[in-house]
Amino acid sequence: MSKRVEDLMHSIKNLEQELKEEVKRIRIETFEIRDRSIRFKDEVRAHHKSQLVRVFDYLRHARLRNIATAPMIWLCVFPALFMDLVISLYQAVCFPVYGIPKVRRADYMVMDRKYLGYLNIIEKANCLFCAYFNGLIAYVGEIGGRTEQYWCPIKHAARMKGLHSRYAHFAEFGDSDQFRANFKKIRVDFADVREDVREDDGTKRD
Repeated sequence: MSKRVEDLMHSIKNLEQELKEEVKRIRIETFEIRDRSIRFKDEVRAHHKSQLVRVFDYLRHARLRNIATAPMIWLCVFPALFMDLVISLYQAVCFPVYGIPKVRRADYMVMDRKYLGYLNIIEKANCLFCAYFNGLIAYVGEIGGRTEQYWCPIKHAARMKGLHSRYAHFAEFGDSDQFRANFKKIRVDFADVREDVREDDGTKRD
């Protein structure tokens, strides 16, 4: 890994820490997480309730095209559930064999919008779908990234729009010397993942 890449990864780590601190500050000012549930301050909860749009009004003002296409969106739930099952089974069976740290599903499946008092039942259902589906994609992407690091840790020649978290550890495209010299080391280089797990285990998870 080049010095420039290492510096960028270090900068990203610092920014992630700053983001965590800012989220923590916002949490302290408006809500707290207790016993895996979110509790807003009384004045915040009252303000949320005042902005609740009743289901009848929500449907009355909904666009017909949105209502008509909603069943197509919800059909995606079935293949998503199947993928969730298969990919979870895959990592449960194969990752211990490869020595790859397992991806924690709970880190990606965050279902906390149900605590928002300004959302009606339909909006909460939509939020539940989006949280699950996008969380699943991120979860699958991380499992795929760790798998790729073990089996084929080589960067692509073309620029990619979306990169998984393990991509920076890969050997450069076309650099055969780097690949052959470091392949065995790269494929098991999950020290940063294990470090994150230790940090999380040292604090109470929300």
